[in-house]
Amino acid sequence: MQAIPLKTTAYRRFTLDDAVDWVKHLCQSKGCSPAVANSLAHATVAAQARGNQAVGFCHLVDYLPGFSSGRINPRAEPRISCAGAIILKSDARGGIAQLGVDRCFDSLCHAAHANGVAALSQCNSFTSGELGDYTLRFAQAGLIALAVANGPALVAVPGAKGKTYSTNPLSFAAPSADGIPLLFDQASSAAAFVNIAHAASTGSDIPEGWAVDRDGNGTRDALSALSGALLPFGGHRGANLMLMVEVLAAGLTGANWSLDSPAFNQGTQTPGCGLLILLLAPAFFSTGFEQRLSSQLTRLTQMDVHRPGWERQHATVNAQNDGISVPVDLLEQLSHL
Repeated sequence: MQAIPLKTTAYRRFTLDDAVDWVKHLCQSKGCSPAVANSLAHATVAAQARGNQAVGFCHLVDYLPGFSSGRINPRAEPRISCAGAIILKSDARGGIAQLGVDRCFDSLCHAAHANGVAALSQCNSFTSGELGDYTLRFAQAGLIALAVANGPALVAVPGAKGKTYSTNPLSFAAPSADGIPLLFDQASSAAAFVNIAHAASTGSDIPEGWAVDRDGNGTRDALSALSGALLPFGGHRGANLMLMVEVLAAGLTGANWSLDSPAFNQGTQTPGCGLLILLLAPAFFSTGFEQRLSSQLTRLTQMDVHRPGWERQHATVNAQNDGISVPVDLLEQLSHL
């Protein structure tokens, strides 16, 4: 992600519908098909509404030049096929990942509710965006969802010579009877690349242990981290988790391994990323799952255990009522792109 200096505190407020229309217009000005523009706009605004700004409007700084350069095919229609009754396969054909998920969403929900299990395997896309957007939507449809994705190599694992894996994120969501699904979405690295890029754009330092500079020395300077490498969380344990995600997201889907994936922020080739989503219908496994989960989450909250996703989903409710605010400087930068 390119660093964008944001030097003012001036903001523009949008309703969610107006924000979607603004992003759609921006995408279509770059040659995007209506379907691509619609999918990316809804995903972008949803992330911004949840307060996940790094993959909200800020992430358009990666998409818009990507459309111009050829890293993303702005008019790609994913090629969807079935592999049995419960598996859908999507070849994104160098386009955005979000459209493939949107095209398969209803069929995946039907397959999971009919058979207890369903899966989506997608290859050959630009980076997958906010994984939590996918898993949350499936949880709101009454399904347990696990999503994993890979991308270009950005992380130096212990003992390796150079970057080995992407941040290899994973997301998990489950429906709860209280109407607020359990949700987490996290990188397997100590921090997501977009968070470091966001810190660089605002001139903020990053915590120790997130990254190294180009000489392999630990750094708190976000700009130095962007020219160096990220670090896995938990040392070898985090590296093992990254390998698991890599096997599922790249090996199983047929996507590029992270080592073979072209950069997402320069050049003219698509990164060819992979995405795997696994879905479970709780009723096939036990009765009363959603109520049991709600009761358990309440008990954990009373013990001061953090409930992942709670704040972001409440932020969405607030955004539906009050709209979202986006820095004017960022909007101007995006318009110039």
